[in-house]
Formats: sequence, C-alpha cells, structure tokens
Amino acid sequence: MKLLSFLRDGIETWGVVVGDGVVDLGKATSYASLAEFIASDDYARRDEIIAGKAADLPLAGLVYLPVITRPEKIVCAVRNYMDHHQEVLAMGMQRELSEFPPIFLRVWRSQVGHDQPIIRPRVSESLDWEGEIAVIIGKGGRDIAEQDAYDHVAGYSIYNDASVREWQFHAKQIASGKNFEGTGAFGPYMVTADEIDPTRALKLETRLNGQVVQSSNSSFMIFSIPRLINYASTIFTLAPGDVIVTGTPGGVGFSRKPPMYMKPGDVVEVEIEALGLLRNRIEAQK
Repeated sequence: MKLLSFLRDGIETWGVVVGDGVVDLGKATSYASLAEFIASDDYARRDEIIAGKAADLPLAGLVYLPVITRPEKIVCAVRNYMDHHQEVLAMGMQRELSEFPPIFLRVWRSQVGHDQPIIRPRVSESLDWEGEIAVIIGKGGRDIAEQDAYDHVAGYSIYNDASVREWQFHAKQIASGKNFEGTGAFGPYMVTADEIDPTRALKLETRLNGQVVQSSNSSFMIFSIPRLINYASTIFTLAPGDVIVTGTPGGVGFSRKPPMYMKPGDVVEVEIEALGLLRNRIEAQK
C-alpha cells in the first residue's frame, strides 16, 4: 500500500494510491493527517478501511507534500554507507568509523514534497544531492531492542537530504548545512512495511539531469535500520510519524574533482527499488 500527503484545493490532506489516482482519506476518515492515522489503532485495519474505495483525484497534477508533513523528529544518519565513507577519506578528510551511529536532526520546515522545488539558498552555490532511504516510525517507544525494531516501522520512503556544503562545514557539527528551508525532499509516498522484506537489499540510484551520479544498494549500510532505531530510541522516545533518514551512498557532488553541485534549472531524481521515484527541480531562493 502507498500512502501519501498532498494538497486538495489548497488544503492539506492525505490518502492512498489506487491505480492512477488517489483516495482522499483525510476527507473519508476522522484523521487529519497521515501521521495521526499511523498512530491510531485503525492503521492495522488499513486494508479494510480502504477496500472498495474509488479514487477521488488523479495522480497527474497532484500537489505532493512531504510524506509526513510535520514529524516530531527527523533523525538523519551521517556517512552510513561504506562507499561514501571511503570517498570522504579519499578527499583527505579525517573521519574514523564510529562505534555508534553519528546522527543529526532536521527540522520539518526544511522539507519539500515530490515534484516540488528544492531551493538553493542565496548564500551558497554548493547545494549537493544525497539520495537516501527514509524509515517512518509506526509504533513509538523508548529503548527499542534491535530484534524488535521492525515491529516499530510503519513504512519506507525516499529522501533527498540535499546539503549546503560550506555551511555544513562551518563547524564540527553539520546541522546548519542540513536545515535550509526547502532542501529536504521527501516522497512521493510511503510504502507500507508489509510490502518490503527487511532482508532485501534495495537498489538506490540518483540522477542529475538524467546522468547517474549515485548507484548503490542498502547492503552497504554500516549501521542497519534496526541499529539506527535502537540508537535513536535510546536518546529519546520515538513517536509515530518520526522519520529516520538512513544515510547516503557514494557519489555525492562535493567529493568529485572538480566538485559538481545542483544549480537552478537542474532536475534531480532519486529512485529506490520497490519505493518509487522522487523528482525535484532546483530553484533559486527568491
């Protein structure tokens, strides 16, 4: 099942993909958002709730919102693919493999939906791509054991953790370069966890104007999804609708010689096996 958030007549709502259309479940249920539905007991009854409903709107022309529009937490992993770690070392940066997952937090206002513009801020020309798998938390909890982690996953989506590189490197913490408004693309929808075998290695490909710039798969993760959930939930209680962005593989723009960055007019696509395709055009900040 594919669940998504979108605008209908300028009002935020959410729904389910049915064929080439979408059923507006914000209108058909008592839940105002996808996050509220995920947190409810009705989420387990989603097949029953959706059965027999016809699409209200076509997907063509839909105004997509980030899958979870206002997550309490967006937890992002740093250098969590071995090929990305190695390309960072090859640049001469001093980075060691850590015993614990390095993470940072994004704010929800930094997010944009599928087919919505990623905004290059006026203060920088070093806007870089980072295609990633996103995990949406379904059942919340604290101190979640790794062996129980998948029981807490509602589904999976695609994230482009676009990064403003020189702001990322202003200090040892990197959050400033990761939180510019309109840089975190998230979508187009969430594929429910029952459709994805947790042992499956998912192919990930990022393309800039049709050119493949990243090609890898999730088997190269250093810290697994259960480990990321375990680590994050040790720090704070994970809530339904929280998002864990699992890190990017090698092939980012700043590691190239010369560096390659996204500029206004470019189109960036992140395609992940079984999860779909996230597409965004780059626009300059007005």
